[in-house]
Amino acid sequence: MAANCIAKKPVVCLSFLYQKKGLNYQLSTLLSSLSDFGRHTMAMARPFLLTSRVSTLRRVQIVHSFLFSSVCRRGQPSPPSTSFSLPSESPPAATKVPFAASAHGRTWQDPYHWMRKTADPDFIDHLRRENTYAAGFMVDTEQLQRTLVREMRSRLPAKVSTPPERWGPWLYYQYIPEGKEYPVLCRRSEASDSGFVNKLLCFASGHSERKEQILLDWNEIAEQYGYVHVGACRVSPDHNFIAYTVDVNGSEQFLLRIKDLGDGSIVQRSEVEGVVSLAWARDGRTLFYTVSDENQRPYRVLCTEVYVIDAAYPLDGLDRICKRMPGVQVFVEHHYDSFYILTNAPLSENKESSSVRSYYLITCKVEHIHLPDLQRIIVPSEDVSFHDMDIFNQHLVLSVSKNSLPTMCSIKLPIQDQSSSLQKRLDVEDLNPWYFPVPTDLCSIAPGSNHDFMSSVYRVVLSSPVMPDVIVDYNMSEQTFSIVHQEEIKSADTHEHLVSECSEVKNDKNFIGVERWEDFSSKYYCERKQVISHDGIKVPLTIMYSRNAWKKGESPGLLHGYGAYGEAMDTSWCSDRLSLLDRGWVMAFADVRGGGDSSWHESGTGLTKPNSIHDFLSCASFLIDKGYVHNGQLGATGTSAGGLLVGAAINMKTDLFCAAILKVPFLDVCNSLMDPSLSLTILDYEEFGNPHIEKQFECIRSYSPYDNIPRAACLPSVLVTASYNDSRQTALITLPFSSLPVCWMNTNANMV
Repeated sequence: MAANCIAKKPVVCLSFLYQKKGLNYQLSTLLSSLSDFGRHTMAMARPFLLTSRVSTLRRVQIVHSFLFSSVCRRGQPSPPSTSFSLPSESPPAATKVPFAASAHGRTWQDPYHWMRKTADPDFIDHLRRENTYAAGFMVDTEQLQRTLVREMRSRLPAKVSTPPERWGPWLYYQYIPEGKEYPVLCRRSEASDSGFVNKLLCFASGHSERKEQILLDWNEIAEQYGYVHVGACRVSPDHNFIAYTVDVNGSEQFLLRIKDLGDGSIVQRSEVEGVVSLAWARDGRTLFYTVSDENQRPYRVLCTEVYVIDAAYPLDGLDRICKRMPGVQVFVEHHYDSFYILTNAPLSENKESSSVRSYYLITCKVEHIHLPDLQRIIVPSEDVSFHDMDIFNQHLVLSVSKNSLPTMCSIKLPIQDQSSSLQKRLDVEDLNPWYFPVPTDLCSIAPGSNHDFMSSVYRVVLSSPVMPDVIVDYNMSEQTFSIVHQEEIKSADTHEHLVSECSEVKNDKNFIGVERWEDFSSKYYCERKQVISHDGIKVPLTIMYSRNAWKKGESPGLLHGYGAYGEAMDTSWCSDRLSLLDRGWVMAFADVRGGGDSSWHESGTGLTKPNSIHDFLSCASFLIDKGYVHNGQLGATGTSAGGLLVGAAINMKTDLFCAAILKVPFLDVCNSLMDPSLSLTILDYEEFGNPHIEKQFECIRSYSPYDNIPRAACLPSVLVTASYNDSRQTALITLPFSSLPVCWMNTNANMV
């Protein structure tokens, strides 16, 4: 937000925010607009632990829906034709070491507490045995795995590139070289080819014809270290330097480097460990950055505190324009003689009315920043929520949700000065916002880099569950748009483009020009349903399936969930899903409480966190009851905090799901939050609660997956993956969850 304004506006706004567990790290490059590059270049910490924990030691086949067999359904075995051979070895049993934990007058045993010593040779040995067992358990699916990977890769274009984006005298773009995994960031002078900016890059003729400068080649770094995870990447305002951060070992500890774009050398003494974020000053010679402490937390930051610096004179000192307030965030943009502030600070008339704080805008002259009576407030209308903003010479762009669906709008600047009006408070609709036309209500919207402050064109990437990524330029002055590029998808069988099978959706007739969106809605059904949860609240559920392969009441399904940190489910286009959809699978995405906007988030945090789990269970039951998925053929999947959601759900209703995939899951919630030495413990009190407070402890303890694995129940098949170096979800938070059922299996033969 605020950091994005550094290169194009004369005031630097530093916004210090803490980082949250479970949020996907996004590739923050100069051309961050292309979400498909994120799919190619993003990497979590290296997967070290791969465990498969199932009570019946049977697995689920995904080749044809009618072969999808229920596992452990009331003890009924799968038909011989669909069962897999079992490994001769038993699941590895972890060593148990007596350990008593206590809190609030309660004492309980945790025999796997010793696993917190991740450098212990016994711990490493157990990880290796888990990996060996999992590999043996999955050996007879290797051919299917290869088939699926081959299909997924075949749909990706051999040569991936971005349309060039103008910033000052340069055109910046990225491409992934053929046979490589990571992108190359390049630029060329706009004067060298005036028509280049309007062309899609095509590399069929090789690179020799392009007069380009390679700024960064992530493949070279990956070849040097064997691994690379890109953090932030910022070109200086004068285009002479590039600052970037990289993680080369999977620890998510990022190293800052500054490269001189004149001679290609790394600036001496520019390497800094543990950098979290960075921003250039206007002079192009001064770089601001934040670092984390020994626990990988930004120093002492529990809320937002904003300072401004004159970017032309960065050494003149800081001016604090917002002091810290619990739960309050503030983001500032500078526009000539005015500030535009996005905040959720409580308004004076409702400071005590609710803990849920919605975002609104404040505008004022720079000299009036400390004079509230001379500031104007712009509030969202009843069906609109503000999320983000960006500012340009003549327009303010707002990222909003309207009727709980994401969209964007632009407002012409400057907004009328408050002193000339009797109104101090306005509704956003009073400013005649132009809402960007999109092809479907289910669109995801990812802004481009949009560095050119003087531009009236705003670039975004649109996609939906049934529409491949579309790069769109919105002309805010003329209120028109143009499609720059749409991702082409190839058939896995014929290697032919599926464009001919797309439906065409014309631009709204109220807007100038006719543009055509292409999607696969004729082949794949996608709809957003409202599911009634346990307390009568309606929960959004996105459902998609193949119109040809799906069979009502007979198809298998996979339900995705997250439900934390105010993050909505990612329902953007992903060609990998086609391999399941074409085999008759149903893909569903539950937007449970804990995600979404402020009120939706608040109603799934702390003492209300169980709402997230009940919402997920309600969505699962809906899929079965309405015939979308066959009873006994529903799987669930969640990553990080989503693993908590799914883990708690399968504990509560073991017979509702037949299988689950937990990726780097947050499972040992209670013990983790009681350990302040872990990097995110203190910060997560706001999200999950503070177990040192008895009432909150009881709530956390009631759903923590590790503490609630049922002993007498028949558990679904579960695949758990963890990362040894992951700074957020280490194996110590995951491994005890997968070890406990094996302990019980070995001590209670009647359990299975």
